[in-house]
Amino acid sequence: MSSIPQPDIEQLPKPVDTEIPTQEQIEEAERCGFQCRAKAAKVRFDELFPGLIASITVAVAATFLSEHYGAPTMLFALLLGLAFRFLSEGGKAVEGVQYASKTILRIGVALLGMRITVEQILSLGAGPMAIVILSVILTMLFGLLLSKLMGRGKRFGLLTGGSVGICGASAALAISAILPKDEYSERNTIFTVISVTALSTVAMIVYPVAVDVFNLDLETAGIFLGGTIHDVAQVVGAGYSVSDKTGDTATFIKLLRVSMLVPAVFALSLIFHTRNKEEGNTAGGAFLPPFIIFFILLVGINSTGITPEPVRQFIVSASRWCLVTAIAALGMKTSLKALFEVGWKPVTIIVAETVFLAILVLGAIIWMG
Repeated sequence: MSSIPQPDIEQLPKPVDTEIPTQEQIEEAERCGFQCRAKAAKVRFDELFPGLIASITVAVAATFLSEHYGAPTMLFALLLGLAFRFLSEGGKAVEGVQYASKTILRIGVALLGMRITVEQILSLGAGPMAIVILSVILTMLFGLLLSKLMGRGKRFGLLTGGSVGICGASAALAISAILPKDEYSERNTIFTVISVTALSTVAMIVYPVAVDVFNLDLETAGIFLGGTIHDVAQVVGAGYSVSDKTGDTATFIKLLRVSMLVPAVFALSLIFHTRNKEEGNTAGGAFLPPFIIFFILLVGINSTGITPEPVRQFIVSASRWCLVTAIAALGMKTSLKALFEVGWKPVTIIVAETVFLAILVLGAIIWMG
């Protein structure tokens, strides 16, 4: 019988060192980890600070000019941001400007939820609610169809139709944050914000005249103004220029339109999540973006009435500052040359959407008596 070969001791695997680390080693590793994280956070802060402080400074200047000269804050923020375009072309401010135009934008949109309650949605009754809901849906569908017919694509139609139908610049920023990105995304967003702000200012002057022409009573005048003018500030200005009752009604109708941002953004999030998944594009992110989840949660919290009014006002103010800062940063990232290259078709689309919304709401008011 042959003997069993003995293994070579030198070729056997070395035993694994299973020495348990001491408490001192664990504490030292934790200190090192904390120091490394703190150092990384400081480096990131240093990268973001120049661009963030520039964007905030432009936002403060825009707010000051708006309060003293009466023009929309968003418009001033855009124009001033465009003047500082060089900050996003190179240098230390690039990272901060990029951060403000994306992350700060999403924070501002999320905090918008504290402006809306379910009670506001239900307070006006079935008739005005039906007008608002149908006008928002039909305006978005009209924008989608018109944009496709004019070769501008579905995303541009949804962006402009949503901003016209819902709440102007805020809706444009919220919708642009969830639409799939391409090389024209930021240019289209800036164009939409500028256009709806300008058209809203024109409507604030022209639509009260239309109220007299069509002999609308004070309540229906409020429904018309609140249901057609894009931005909240211009709705308030136009409504109270007619009467206090018209101003109150217009403000409530406008808030109802603003509340449509919740289902609209929710639906678009689901649509584009599914589309990205079907196309094998994993860049679409989570089923619902976190900022949209927080937006819906804040609407629910605000509807309960448990939030102290000073806290609610602080959050609403913070939302406004975030959005103004983000729009200033978007302005810094926008090339005027590229903006002028959009051509006549986008202008036609957004003007047509505005006229469509006005005719639709006015027709519904007259039909409902």
